[in-house]
Amino acid sequence: MRSVLTAIAFSAATLSPAAANDFAPVRDQQAFLSLVEGRELRLNLFRISIEVLPDGRIEGSALGWDLSGTWDWQDGYFCREMDWSGMEIPFNCQLVEVSPDQRVRFTVDKGDGDSASFRLR
Repeated sequence: MRSVLTAIAFSAATLSPAAANDFAPVRDQQAFLSLVEGRELRLNLFRISIEVLPDGRIEGSALGWDLSGTWDWQDGYFCREMDWSGMEIPFNCQLVEVSPDQRVRFTVDKGDGDSASFRLR
């Protein structure tokens, strides 16, 4: 179960080198909010659907189980902690990037760890 949680908590996404270069960093909280406000972040592989709300809450589901949490913007990074139906997903600050085709990529450990790419709906 821990490995599934790790995968859901923003696992490595398989990207070609060319696709990786299509992403541009989002360093400003207002720019981030303009991307995600009123929209869903979706990762179909794990049936993840997340809303990042302007008031600092995160709501959604993964594999049919509720997901909730809180977030803050710190020094150009999206910092969050979440709970996935009773399983804690620890606090982590993540690099946020956006592609021209409206994908948003989150990379844990301020850009030094695994990443996952979400579609905006």
